Amino acid sequence: MSIKSANIGFLALSTLMGAAAQLVFKISLSDGMLDLLILGILTYLASSLLYFYVISRAHLSWAYGVGGLSYIFAVVLGALFIEQVPVIRWVGVMAITAGVLAVAVS
Repeated sequence: MSIKSANIGFLALSTLMGAAAQLVFKISLSDGMLDLLILGILTYLASSLLYFYVISRAHLSWAYGVGGLSYIFAVVLGALFIEQVPVIRWVGVMAITAGVLAVAVS
């Protein structure tokens, strides 16, 4: 596995964890569940540490661009678990996906 492939994998995991933490924040704050909020904070911390690892080994402009995956993951997780996502937002997600792919292959 190349270094770039590993960085993409770590960055994808970091952004997925960050989006999952946002989902947990939303659920815990809506339902008043403090223990779930703590889980979200810990997940977000782990996501940040993984992101720090990636940016210490890759160009920031590349890592930040690929970090746009967080928008994609957040919409998908939101649609799966807590909300209806309008069609126009899915169009935006497709545009973001195209941009992330363009940055990732550069």
